[in-house]
Amino acid sequence: MTGFLGYSLALLILALGCIAARERAFLRASGSPRSIECQASGEATVVLASGDRIPVRAVRGVGVTRHWVALAPLARSGRSMLVTAGMLGAANARILRLWALWGRTVGVASGQRLP
Repeated sequence: MTGFLGYSLALLILALGCIAARERAFLRASGSPRSIECQASGEATVVLASGDRIPVRAVRGVGVTRHWVALAPLARSGRSMLVTAGMLGAANARILRLWALWGRTVGVASGQRLP
């Protein structure tokens, strides 16, 4: 496309790219994830910037590796999340991977008696 229509289309695409980068990449939107909470009971929730909580589950198979953990919302609505190893510290990434593989957090095994 050339002329006015081409310039208008290029400007529109640039504006949409800036909006998408602000909301998704810079995590400025109210629906952006802020933290992941893994409960001892095996449930996990993603806390959004708005304060809302979305229950999530780990994606089995290739969704859990030493490099990433894929999370899917329990409800039909909502976005999936990919948490890479560089997003968390080594200890927190390990806890998230263990939760994704076994469905529970690090602690006392079920049935184990405390001293």
